[in-house]
Amino acid sequence: MYEFAIAWEWLAFAVRWLHVITAIAWIGSSFYFIALDLGLVKRDHLPVGAYGEEWQVHGGGFYHIRKYLVAPASMPEHLTWFKWESYVTWLSGFAMLCLVYYGGADLFLIDRHVLDISATTAILISLASLGIGWIFYDLLCKSPLGKNTWGLMALLYVALVIMAWGYTQVFTGRAAFLHLGAFTATMMSANVFFLIIPNQKIVVADLIAGRTPDPKLGAQAKQRSLHNNYLTLPVIFFMLSNHYPLAFATAFNWIIAALVFLMGVTIRHWFNTTHARKGRPTWTWLATVLIFILIMWLSTVPKVLTGEEKAEVAPVFARFAQNAHFPAVKDAISTRCSMCHAAEPVYEGIVRAPKGVVLESDQEIAAHAREIYIQAGRSHAMPPGNITDMTTDERQLLAAWFESAVEEGKTQ
Repeated sequence: MYEFAIAWEWLAFAVRWLHVITAIAWIGSSFYFIALDLGLVKRDHLPVGAYGEEWQVHGGGFYHIRKYLVAPASMPEHLTWFKWESYVTWLSGFAMLCLVYYGGADLFLIDRHVLDISATTAILISLASLGIGWIFYDLLCKSPLGKNTWGLMALLYVALVIMAWGYTQVFTGRAAFLHLGAFTATMMSANVFFLIIPNQKIVVADLIAGRTPDPKLGAQAKQRSLHNNYLTLPVIFFMLSNHYPLAFATAFNWIIAALVFLMGVTIRHWFNTTHARKGRPTWTWLATVLIFILIMWLSTVPKVLTGEEKAEVAPVFARFAQNAHFPAVKDAISTRCSMCHAAEPVYEGIVRAPKGVVLESDQEIAAHAREIYIQAGRSHAMPPGNITDMTTDERQLLAAWFESAVEEGKTQ
C-alpha cells in the first residue's frame, strides 16, 4: 500500500509537467499575439480589407503577417485556432488542485489555527469560490458597469483583493495563494471558452457569408483579452509562490497578493506601450521596483498564530505518531531537519522554513509523513546535499516508519 505514495507522487509530477507545458504554450501565444496586434503597421499597398501588417524574422526565415477585419478574397480551408492551450492548462491545473490540495486537504488545504473545518467543507468552499467567482465576474462584465473599461478593471482589482483576504482567512497561506491563482486562471480560461472563441466563431461565419459582424462581439472579446493580458503575470507568481514561504506564510500575505496584481499591471503596461510604438514608459519599472521593495518589507513580519496551540495529533495522522518507530524518527528529524524546518530556523541564511514546512511538534511531523518518506526516506532530496549528514540507517528508519504505519492503518 505504501507504494501508492510513490505512484501518487509520480502522477502529481506528470500532471504538473503537463500543466507547465500547456501554460507555456498558452502564455507564449497570448503574449505573441498581443505584441503582434499592437505592432501592426498600416501601409498604402495593403490589399482591400487588410487592417495592417507586420514583417518578422526568426530562425533564418522572414514572416509576412497581415490582419484582416473582413474575410479575405481567398479564404483558406483550414484556420488555426488558439484555444486548446488555454483549455488544457486549466484542466491540468484543476487536476493538480485535486491531486495535491483535495487529496491532501488535511495537510495542504486546512490550517486549524486559521479555521478549524473538515476536509469536505474546505473542498466545497474551494469549488464554490471558483464557480461563483466566474459567474460574478461574467455578470459584472455584462452589466452596465462593463461599458467602462478602466472602471471595470478597478472593480475587478477590488474583487481580487477581497478574494485574497478571504482565502487567507480559510486556508493555509500556501493554499490561499494557490487558490488565488486558480481563481484568476479560471476567469481567464473561461473567458476563452465561453466568450472569446464563441464570439470569434460567429464573426468568422459572418465574414465568410458576407455579413457585417456585430461590433459588440469584437468589443466583448477585446475586453476579456485585456483582462487576461494584465492578469497573466500575477497568476504565474501565485503558481510559483508555494516554493517561497516569505510570500504566503507571513502576517500580510493578502496585502502581498494585492501588490502582486499591481506589479502585473505595471509590467504589462510597459510591454503593451512599447509594442504599440508609443514610447517606453520607464515610470512603470520604477513603480514595479518600489512595489517589490514594499513586498519584501511586508514579508519580514512573521505570521502570529491566534488562539490556543493545538498540540494534539489530528486523527487522520494519528497512526504515524503512534507507530513504534516514531520516537526514533522524531529524534532523527530533530537532529537532521529541524534547524531549517522550524518556526524560527537557526540555519544561517534561512529566515522561513522551506516551503513553510515546520517539523517540530508530533502533529507537524506526523502530518508530513508522506513528504518525509519521499524526500528523505526513499530519496536523498533532503537534507539538501545531505548537509546535516543524515545516515543510511536514519533514512531506512524513516522509510520503515512510514511503511509500517501505512500497513498498520490497513488492519485497523
